[in-house]
Amino acid sequence: MNQTEILGASDIARAAALLRAGELVAIPTETVYGLGANALDAHAVKKIFEVKGRPADNPLIIHVLGTADLDRWCREIPASARLLAARFWPGPVTMILKKSPAIPAQTSAGLDTIAVRCPQTPLTRMLLAAVDFPIAAPSANLSGRPSTTTLRHVLDDLSGKIPAVLDGGDCSVGLESTIIDLTVQPPMLLRPGGITLEQLRSVLGTVTVDPTVLHPPTSSQAPKAPGMKYRHYAPHAPLTLVKGTPSASAAYISAHCRPDCGVLCFEEYLSCFPSAQTICMGSMQDETAQAHLLFDALRQFDETDVQQIFAQCPAEQGLGLALVNRLNKAAGFHIVNLEVKP
Repeated sequence: MNQTEILGASDIARAAALLRAGELVAIPTETVYGLGANALDAHAVKKIFEVKGRPADNPLIIHVLGTADLDRWCREIPASARLLAARFWPGPVTMILKKSPAIPAQTSAGLDTIAVRCPQTPLTRMLLAAVDFPIAAPSANLSGRPSTTTLRHVLDDLSGKIPAVLDGGDCSVGLESTIIDLTVQPPMLLRPGGITLEQLRSVLGTVTVDPTVLHPPTSSQAPKAPGMKYRHYAPHAPLTLVKGTPSASAAYISAHCRPDCGVLCFEEYLSCFPSAQTICMGSMQDETAQAHLLFDALRQFDETDVQQIFAQCPAEQGLGLALVNRLNKAAGFHIVNLEVKP
């Protein structure tokens, strides 16, 4: 393939033409960059799996322009879906719903459900308005790698592998969307993200949490949503997540890290690891900054010669639940839990 084109706001027609022709275009969203294809074109969707090296049973999210698209691409739509859309769309919440027969099995990984969301980013909304189909788009990275939140990240992974990327600047949220399953009662959180569990409960009342949010999957059942089954977000060096109070995790890491180790730490503890290569994940009080910086920080370690990475762990409330979910998976659930008494 020729060099990947970098497209801007004046190139929406070009991006739309590529998608109509069954090609892939990386698209910006407020969460992460997505690797986009016509969600109704099974052959185009197959290219997503091939380029990413993505397992075929890992379903995709389709991106739509607004609430009216629910009736086009989904069926048996519960009232809860319209409540969430009214409150959070456009925005970083994805709903699992029964899919329309128009959505091919390739897009839904053979499931009778589909994950659907409405992105905020103006360029991608312009692109959705220019085409008459939903855009299927998992994160625009090689499967298993940290997600892409900048144009440079996309090019690092996919340059020369896809025809074009739509440059929307840096992603504002930095973590993938929240995914909630509305085909079950009560609704179930499958992946935490930019819309918190507390926010979902403020609209819907009871919302349960799938065990895989904080624990490794234990069954061979096909995943209902992206990010549930396979290792994700992993830097090249093995990562150990240290759970506990910030002071306790800093003390543990300081005692165990070597000069060839990297440390992903809160701003307040940067001076605690003088012999290690440290990357800041923001203040321990600022979950928004932590989310925005996380994937870039993990990718920065790949530009170093560190042999092992230790990471301090955020609290599991609010946006912190999504951060812990991503760090658990980046670590392959290699966790030191200082909160558990020996």
